[in-house]
Amino acid sequence: MTRHADVRAALCHPDLHVPAVGTGPPGTLAWLRATVSRFSPPGLHAERRSIGVTALAALDPDDLRDEASRMTAAALDRAGGRLDVMRGLARPVPLRVLAGRLGLTDPVAAGTAVGAVAAAYHPGVDPSLVRRADRAVETLLALCPPARPEVRANLAGLLVQACDATAGLIGAAAHHLLPLAGDREADAPPGGKRPVDPPARGETADLLAEVLRLDPPVWATRRVTAAGVRLSGQDLPPGSPVLLRFDAANRDPRAFADPEAFRPDRPGAGLLTFGAGERGCPGDRHALALATGVLDVLRRRCRRTPGDLRHEPHPTLRVPTTLEVTVR
Repeated sequence: MTRHADVRAALCHPDLHVPAVGTGPPGTLAWLRATVSRFSPPGLHAERRSIGVTALAALDPDDLRDEASRMTAAALDRAGGRLDVMRGLARPVPLRVLAGRLGLTDPVAAGTAVGAVAAAYHPGVDPSLVRRADRAVETLLALCPPARPEVRANLAGLLVQACDATAGLIGAAAHHLLPLAGDREADAPPGGKRPVDPPARGETADLLAEVLRLDPPVWATRRVTAAGVRLSGQDLPPGSPVLLRFDAANRDPRAFADPEAFRPDRPGAGLLTFGAGERGCPGDRHALALATGVLDVLRRRCRRTPGDLRHEPHPTLRVPTTLEVTVR
């Protein structure tokens, strides 16, 4: 489904469920997937989601942003003139900040473990990645604050969900917002005005919202019909798989005027990248705060080196492989 109204309706429809996942022995990747709220069936979802919502409610997004900025500045100071944003910032910084604030005892080790889990989180990957992820799940659970297994699983799940999506947002934003090295005319984002340098507080967050619309790190999500459903003029029988396209819905001209233009001052809300309904992302403000902290510093101190942007192969995510910048 690609129309904005249809995708929103599907996300909120009670008979469109997240596809079921199998489970496995406690402490394994399969067990983690079956225990986190993201993949839980309707009868278990609300209780498990409340674990993550409660944990995130204790975190101040401004504190997350400021800590991400501090870590980013320190990484640029060590960079020696050039840095791969994806490896040096987009992946490690948000995870380390979030892991520390969620109470994991070793945020650096947690970030490494989360990366291994995220690499095998979706079905169909190489079995060797699954074995590595099983060991990483054990590490993550041991680093979490003492609690019953379901609580620790959902804390780990918050980190895994933040891993690729936040990295993809930072990579896309760096690609769209950073001027090319040696090209002063590139200081303006596509279709937009020249950004302030340094950025005014709040401005980067506004730009990120438009990046999320035009180039979302999560471009699609899946649902399956639990009963007969009529949607988008079609009758779907029970068990029908449905692919919901955020990338297309966010460019639907019926929802966004001049949808191909980069306009961070768009009025109103309608962005679907964080989902909608009872399964909408519980950490949207936190993800934006972490990305804003990284991008604020990048926009002050970095220029993007020329080159084609490539993305990791993935069925529903859009995450750059590398993105090099020069540091000043």
